[in-house]
Amino acid sequence: MRSLPPLGALRAFEAAARHLSFTRAAAELCVTQAAISHQVRQLEQWLGQPLFTRKGHTLSLTHKGAAYLTDLSLAFDNLAAATERVREARVEPLRITVLPSFATRWLLPRLPAFRARHPDVDLRVTSAVELWSGDGEFDIGIRSGLGRWPGVKADLIAREFLSPVCSPEVAKGPPMLAQPADLAGVPLLHDQPRAAWRQWCEHANVALDLSQGVAFNDAALVLQAAAEGQGVVLGRLMLAGDALRAGRLVRLFDHALPNDYSYWIVYSRAAAQRSDVSAFRGWLLEEARQA
Repeated sequence: MRSLPPLGALRAFEAAARHLSFTRAAAELCVTQAAISHQVRQLEQWLGQPLFTRKGHTLSLTHKGAAYLTDLSLAFDNLAAATERVREARVEPLRITVLPSFATRWLLPRLPAFRARHPDVDLRVTSAVELWSGDGEFDIGIRSGLGRWPGVKADLIAREFLSPVCSPEVAKGPPMLAQPADLAGVPLLHDQPRAAWRQWCEHANVALDLSQGVAFNDAALVLQAAAEGQGVVLGRLMLAGDALRAGRLVRLFDHALPNDYSYWIVYSRAAAQRSDVSAFRGWLLEEARQA
């Protein structure tokens, strides 16, 4: 059996030694100054030697008191870490809300890599277009916007750019799509907001009839339609990246329009302290840089 002094006396000494003040130690531990003084005296009696030198209102550590503080602080750090590991084992699942388009086109193909690195994290992924307000329903949100949402922290995942993309078959023609003006001869597919095509035309200095073509309310759907040869879409290059690398989609021109909205990982300040939130955030940002 280990011969240990009372834990309360150890906590009182460690706090008083760090602050060199019984008053500040009492405030930290939410007890009275008299209680700190009593517990420190109890510990000194248990050890059989003084830990503090008291001169008037000045408090200093004895040589053995300073050495004891070093060892005791390390022991408390180890105890806190061990306790946190046990607590983490029973933490609720990591609940993530993500835009359906981002989930389908970017996140889901990469989740196995996260699961392999962090098999102990229990994920719950919900796709939703509604903006998460930072309440307790979720721990992390992945959203598109300007990054200015009250009450939550937001880290940039990636800036977004828009550029015409289509299937290799549509790109080969007919008609041949050698320059932006050639888009007048193929169906245009529309994502939200529909005005993005108009902005791209101004950027590329070309006039097209934008009143025709199928409109979709989801970026993943419109990219799928483009991959199936239904027309040309002003694709979000981050979401289209995997299909472009695989050759299912091709980019037609160098003209890329910066999107006003970017992709962000959003989380509450309280959730930022959780190790699973930190792990997912770090992994996500690393994947985004590599992609």
